[in-house]
Amino acid sequence: MPLLDNYLIEMLSRGGSDLHLITDLPPKIRVHGRLEALNNEPIDKDMMETLLSEVCPGERWNRYIECHDLDFAHEIPGIARFRCNYLYNFFGQAAVFRQIPSKILTIEDLKLPPALKNICMIPSGLICVTGPTGSGKSTTLAAMIDFINTNYSKHIITIEDPIEFVHQNKKSTIIHREVGIHSDSFARGLRGAMRSDPDIILIGEMRDLETIRLALTCATMGMLVFATLHTNNAPKTIDRIIDAFPASEQAQIRTMLAEALQGVVSQLLCRTADDKGRVACHEILLWTEGLPNTIREGQVATIRTIIEGNKAMGMCSMDGNLQSLVDAGRITGEEAYMKSSDKKSFQQYIE
Repeated sequence: MPLLDNYLIEMLSRGGSDLHLITDLPPKIRVHGRLEALNNEPIDKDMMETLLSEVCPGERWNRYIECHDLDFAHEIPGIARFRCNYLYNFFGQAAVFRQIPSKILTIEDLKLPPALKNICMIPSGLICVTGPTGSGKSTTLAAMIDFINTNYSKHIITIEDPIEFVHQNKKSTIIHREVGIHSDSFARGLRGAMRSDPDIILIGEMRDLETIRLALTCATMGMLVFATLHTNNAPKTIDRIIDAFPASEQAQIRTMLAEALQGVVSQLLCRTADDKGRVACHEILLWTEGLPNTIREGQVATIRTIIEGNKAMGMCSMDGNLQSLVDAGRITGEEAYMKSSDKKSFQQYIE
């Protein structure tokens, strides 16, 4: 067994989600959102190189030494998979390992809003699942893909960097493609997927202009496209997509986005009131007749009104959902205040 696996197994036994390794410093793990020491023994330069090289395929190790950055997946058979990020910093080599659960949890297991099942039934368009790093976007998307895989016969192509959740074919046929191994980039992988007769495409991250443009094109061609962005709510998601383009193209992109966008699911993770775990909080925007015109005319501020006025459809605001979690005793008022966008609404809990 590689030495690194001992660290990872100990992390899992303590309920951790991430392992942080930095040369000449003790290892740390993230438990329910907070960093704590795994042990007090610093990892020297030689030990760090041994830990990292043992689990990294030779060709990729050479790329890491040359480029100083690397992303890939590592698996401890029968226990868990991990998303690995290798880097260099001031102290030398470093790495972060994030657990990818070996079992794909369902929408029910995760207690996700029922509206997410309705989103899975949409025949075509763009669905954005957004949130900061570590907010559980990949886990939520995996649950949604699993729901489709269980209930519908679809051809699904995922393009990720690296592949995280590995789905077994049920009713659907699922093809996993990894950037750096099966394709040079998200954009090139997406172009290839467009010619592979997909019903659904999952894009691990819309991180550049070309990928966003191709995602919109696929969505308007009759495919259902799931994609992630690092934004905290629906209005910011729409702005981020449009602002990625030069000013001369933004009018055209607004029109494409107005036609393509079918929903935005924004997600945050909050510490539970008993401090023993985390619970997801969501903002959900779904398609309504007024949404395309709102996007075309750049009236993003009115999206709040659309969300508040269509709660019966399953829409909800982030702050409204935070308040519901406080009322249910699942999170503290202080946690809601820290995660909210309108601090005044939660000021009472701080006072």
